Amino acid sequence: MNLFADIRALVIDALTQMVSEGALPEGLSFDNVAVEPPRDAAHGDMATNAAMVLAKPAKMKPRDIAETLAAKLVEDARIDVAEVAGPGFLNLRLPASVWTGLVEGVLADPGFGRSAMGAGQKVNVEYVSANPTGPLHVGHTRGAVFGDALASLLDFAGHDVTREYYINDGGAQVDVLARSVYLRYLEAHGQEVAFEDGTYPGDYLVPVGEALKNQVGDAYVGKPEADWLVNIREYATEAMMDLIREDLAQLGVKMDVFFSEKSLYGTGRIEGAIKTLEGKGLIYEGVLEPPKGKKPEDWEPREQTLFKSTEHGDDVDRPVKKSDGSWTYFAPDIAYHFDKVERGFDALIDVFGADHGGYVKRMKAAVSALSDGKVPLDVKLTQLVKLWKNGEPFKMSKRAGNFVTLRDVVEQVGSDVTRFVMLTRKNDAPLDFDFDKVLEQSKDNPVFYVQYAHARVRSVLRKAEEQGIALTDTPNLQDEAELAVAKKLAEWPRLVEIAARTHEPHRIAFYLYELASEFHALWNRGNDKPELRFLQDGKNDSSAAKIALPRAVAVVISSGLGILGVTPAEEMR
Repeated sequence: MNLFADIRALVIDALTQMVSEGALPEGLSFDNVAVEPPRDAAHGDMATNAAMVLAKPAKMKPRDIAETLAAKLVEDARIDVAEVAGPGFLNLRLPASVWTGLVEGVLADPGFGRSAMGAGQKVNVEYVSANPTGPLHVGHTRGAVFGDALASLLDFAGHDVTREYYINDGGAQVDVLARSVYLRYLEAHGQEVAFEDGTYPGDYLVPVGEALKNQVGDAYVGKPEADWLVNIREYATEAMMDLIREDLAQLGVKMDVFFSEKSLYGTGRIEGAIKTLEGKGLIYEGVLEPPKGKKPEDWEPREQTLFKSTEHGDDVDRPVKKSDGSWTYFAPDIAYHFDKVERGFDALIDVFGADHGGYVKRMKAAVSALSDGKVPLDVKLTQLVKLWKNGEPFKMSKRAGNFVTLRDVVEQVGSDVTRFVMLTRKNDAPLDFDFDKVLEQSKDNPVFYVQYAHARVRSVLRKAEEQGIALTDTPNLQDEAELAVAKKLAEWPRLVEIAARTHEPHRIAFYLYELASEFHALWNRGNDKPELRFLQDGKNDSSAAKIALPRAVAVVISSGLGILGVTPAEEMR
């Protein structure tokens, strides 16, 4: 049930009639005709821009179109009033029976708001993909929450979603990890060690070194690097991935696929992807222009194997092979995305950290070229998270080993709070995470405010059960505060589709806060007007009708929190 879609269909039908009657010229496109909530609720329940977007192609005055359209719309029982405003906007008011039916529809459909918009389209969402060199830190946490919520949102909107983690285990950083673990291994044997040459000094590697000692004894002690590097690299990488999986589980994130970068090397897959681009005439030998900001005397021109990424929207062509014949970092990424294309995904989404902004255009160009423009790639960048506690900023430094981990955050405030707060800002906006404020029980804390609304509904239902009230799905909506809640519920299916289409799960968190605000306002109004209270003393039938609305609120809040990966609160403590 999508009331906004239903009313839009009514508007389109009326416009089609106007064309058939000669009130509008033939050949008009109605694609840009929208029905949406008015900016000011005092103007009505819904508004349509139909007259405004059709005036120019129809070569007519907007008000003339709007007045004819209004006359047709009010013939339908779902439209009480259709008022022309300003130059030609049309404000619509719906009768109370529509809102009563809306609440009944929510209660009849636990999946209210789910959409078939995605039509089963296969979407790959790659997120987190942190280097396997240590536990996840708070920056990874935001990407993990955003990617997971986006995947759930797309699933809710009818897509076939695969959650994927790309293990960056093919680069030099895993060699550094192996050397770092070797130092902890020697330390476990009682040796004094020094962490130099960029090795990782974090304590999280202490148990890995001890476990390695228990497994191989002193087999690697005093041996040259060539004897142990490959084995320890594999051992350490798997140990770090186990740690990362545990971190993700703490946050309630479960991946469908873990894809190893290392699997691309020595298998011909990188060569195959580059050969595919070569077959399209997009690979050539050439010399790049000096990077911006470099003086000519600082630049040493070298012939490299280049990808014509500029033919697919990039600013400059990109090297895929260095002058020494080795692959650039970009080459395995091309092969990895080619693998996604070959797996038959209809759309790809990559969630990257803010430091990957320069990588967006080249990656989009590669996917466009590999799929002949058939598979879109959307890259979402997540900005930094600033941690605060006791009014002081929390610092983190991964290399120093004293960074704030994902687990640190979850252990202090819980998974639910962590996930909701991470979605209270759009992904490309910086986020302040204040440990004190996120646990505050006030309207200024959105996660508390939304959870409190759900807990209040559950409290009402427990009391209704104690009083033996038989529930009904037919509400009694009379007061403006009750209607305001019903109208906000009606926006849910529309909001889901907008958020899914724009890949913006933060819209769900914003909506839930607005719904909770309307619900709390109704609850508080019952303090002054007893007839608005959900439980009416000695009037079980009246109570049952009043409880229908908060039950519908709980359905939507539960669905919305489910998308965000947050468990609805049964009670507040």
